[in-house]
Amino acid sequence: MKPILELKNISYSYHTPEGETQALSDITFSLAPGEFTAVVGPSGCGKSTLLSLIAGLMKPESGEILLNGEPLTENSSRIGYMLQHDHLFEWRTVYRNVVLGPEINGSLNEETRQKAEEMLKQYGLAQFASSKPSELSGGMRQRAALIRTLLLDPELLLLDEPFSALDYQTRLNVSDDIGQIIRDSGKTALLVTHDLSEAVSLADHIIILSERPARVSDIMPVTFSLENDTPLGRRNAPEFKNYFNRIWKELNHHE
Repeated sequence: MKPILELKNISYSYHTPEGETQALSDITFSLAPGEFTAVVGPSGCGKSTLLSLIAGLMKPESGEILLNGEPLTENSSRIGYMLQHDHLFEWRTVYRNVVLGPEINGSLNEETRQKAEEMLKQYGLAQFASSKPSELSGGMRQRAALIRTLLLDPELLLLDEPFSALDYQTRLNVSDDIGQIIRDSGKTALLVTHDLSEAVSLADHIIILSERPARVSDIMPVTFSLENDTPLGRRNAPEFKNYFNRIWKELNHHE
């Protein structure tokens, strides 16, 4: 199967008057269509920098990024980016926040409006369509942000610690909820997280980065023998602890 995303020997450094700081060194990996991949690594190793390069917000100093076999273009509309905070606008209703992307790019039409309404209904937010974001819980706000991203029909979803602002209990429920939504949508997703349990519960593969300058130290396939393979179900499975300990050992080895 042809990869949807390929990174080939990507390196990047930050330059300041004080000197150069290398963030990424010779990063190579690929994502298959429909695959959910998590990226973990020591704090400050360059995980968010990696997402910014894939999103086209910055250009690598060396190496190549391909999307469906073609060189990545700046700010590609084929990539959806979900950040740590939902960035919903309080002066717009939930519905008008959801349709913001098509409104900006000029693709808002009757078909898109109908799709937005269907997604709000499908993901339990239809009754809040006319509400303001402040009337939603943290988990509901993240669902609205995900719908806004999916409405643009991206081929690749980038998730930069989207649950980190939530309290622990809400985080567990929302990661389960959103993980299932992404899988049901069939989208390819790349999640950056510092939470190893979150990575194991959500991902098909886990990319482990070394300390800065980050290199790929391991790519770990994740499989569970569950009849109903859900993020919450994985946390109670016997394999969960083994994956967690393997990642922990790899990260500590590099530290």
